[in-house]
Amino acid sequence: MNLTLKIWRQSDAGKKGRIVDYKIDDVSPDMSFLDMLDMLNEQLNNKGEEPVAFDHDCREGICGSCSLQINGEPHGPDRMITTCQLHMRTFKDGDTIYIEPFRAKAFPVIKDLIVDRSSFDRIQHAGGFISVNTSGNTIDANAIPVNKHDADKAFDAATCIGCGACVAACKNASAMLFVSAKVSQFALLPQGKIEATDRVLNMVRQMDEEGFGNCSNTGACEIECPKGISLENIARMNREYMSASLKG
Repeated sequence: MNLTLKIWRQSDAGKKGRIVDYKIDDVSPDMSFLDMLDMLNEQLNNKGEEPVAFDHDCREGICGSCSLQINGEPHGPDRMITTCQLHMRTFKDGDTIYIEPFRAKAFPVIKDLIVDRSSFDRIQHAGGFISVNTSGNTIDANAIPVNKHDADKAFDAATCIGCGACVAACKNASAMLFVSAKVSQFALLPQGKIEATDRVLNMVRQMDEEGFGNCSNTGACEIECPKGISLENIARMNREYMSASLKG
């Protein structure tokens, strides 16, 4: 396949960025999207030009670091996948592909297609943990019975990889789906009840301090999420937040 790539280039957060056009030929349909970018960077290196900076790690859909906005969609046109799982057979010979970083005030651009998502880490640090007694005789994890329905729901919420696609998909750049998943994975389990009140209050407060917008209620976050995190988690977080606020 022969393609035209329109890629966002930006040297750092303080500089103005722009779209730069690149032509790339002989792209195999069996390549992953990141393999195609590797191929482009190899060509740029051979010509003495600066390669395109993009983030990646596991390339197995686990870490979520490969977050790219492709033709206006987080992780591209396929569903339930990350960018590294997107294959070039999704596109056609002669296509023009726009490749940009995730756009959000709370995700400042580091360089080119790489954004700083440490705001998610700070939200996690604000309340994404449980109390565990590690001194003396620790209690076996299986000693506390958990309803299977709740365990399944908690596990589904815990599959969130924190890639930020929900933020990029939302017209308000809301992080509600991410935060609600991290709240839900503990709120559904008896082990998470001890910090329940402080957890939701602290995590929501940190989310607001990071500059994320309000939920738009359009559901774009769930559609674009590579792990299919449900909007039910947002409703659960809202209930947890209201309950915690009344207790306070």
